[in-house]
Amino acid sequence: MISTSLASALKTRNLHYGWVVAITTFLTMLATAGAMGSAGVMIGPLREEFGWSTADISFAMAVRLVLFGLLGPFAAAFMNHFGIRKVVATALSMIAMGIIGSFFMTQLWELVLFWGVVVGAGTGMTALVLGATVATRWFSKRRGLVVGLMTASNATGQLVFLPLLAAMTEAYGWRIALTFVLAIISMAMLLVAFLMRDYPSDLGLPAYGDTAISAPVARTTKLRSLLISPLVALRDASRSATFWVLFLTFFICGLSTNGLIQTHWISICGDFGVAAVGAAGMLALIGVFDFIGTVLAGWLSDRYDNRWLLFWFYGLRGLSLIYLSLSGFGVYELSIFAIFYGLDWVATVPPTVKLAAESFGREKANVTFGWIFAGHQLGAATAAWGAGYLRTDYESYMPALQIAGAMCMLAAISVMMLKRPGAPKLSPQPA
Repeated sequence: MISTSLASALKTRNLHYGWVVAITTFLTMLATAGAMGSAGVMIGPLREEFGWSTADISFAMAVRLVLFGLLGPFAAAFMNHFGIRKVVATALSMIAMGIIGSFFMTQLWELVLFWGVVVGAGTGMTALVLGATVATRWFSKRRGLVVGLMTASNATGQLVFLPLLAAMTEAYGWRIALTFVLAIISMAMLLVAFLMRDYPSDLGLPAYGDTAISAPVARTTKLRSLLISPLVALRDASRSATFWVLFLTFFICGLSTNGLIQTHWISICGDFGVAAVGAAGMLALIGVFDFIGTVLAGWLSDRYDNRWLLFWFYGLRGLSLIYLSLSGFGVYELSIFAIFYGLDWVATVPPTVKLAAESFGREKANVTFGWIFAGHQLGAATAAWGAGYLRTDYESYMPALQIAGAMCMLAAISVMMLKRPGAPKLSPQPA
């Protein structure tokens, strides 16, 4: 196999194949994030072509976000049983089928089916749980940095594609824009087929930072046990107060990011006369600063108390959302918001993954984080539908922005209820 030959060649140069797996995962999550983010440019065109209301379209997007989150724990169990490569290949195929099906839809229920169910399920199996699984299996050292890179890929991919997709939608229609997304998904499938491996031991390697080769997790042979194991993990984790604090704060994280801003940003700006391409460009700027902020958050999570990191991340995000709701949506005001909000977009993920791993152990971390991530997407779905409802009922998105900002402040306070894990981390740890 290509991966075996490449691993041997890299080993002679003292390079670990885990970085190849990390890069492959990074690009795969970037592609699937593009599919998730493309929903943001579809609300206006679908409303104009089919006459559907913002609330109706937002409902389909909310279904997508719910499945995106709820499949996380089961995706982790599927990866443990079938292997990362098979699960990711299946997920990419589902996303492609959902996009193709949407080309021919004429009814609202078809939007719910193709974008809510099929794309939602496919993207749910390649969400942050994939990045957490790869980081946990392939890296003992630099795990926080790897999680930061994966998170940045997932979040930034949902943003940086938007200007191009918005321009293509405006010039050629939303179907042509989605054809571009389909091509990106197809290229990701090729990368996964040739380069992805399930465990370091598949190539006779230890995890990066380890000296001994670890045996893969034992796989259950019963489908019933496979489906029940995530529920058992939820039962066990739910006995811990740490789980519920992380679940609640991640619910607020989803509510204040991809549920609200990613889904409704172009419509929010449109209410103030900002063109779709211009709004998408500002969202791409948020994506640039998000990449910087999330990678930095991963680096910081390896060195400092993750509770304090979350306190500052949620607090600053809340202040930026409240500031936006009081601004006039001019270029200057939007630029300030893009910088501060972008640095904080999903900087909360690496510290949350780190706290979950420290609290629940390496073997249970990916499934437990899957349930915590489900909370994130339930929050996202709440905001996706709720903001659409408020816009339809009150003809303004400002109450939604203010509610999200207040919830972030609540999350900042709540995270300090967590017990301080492990040894003191007030000063930087050696790399």
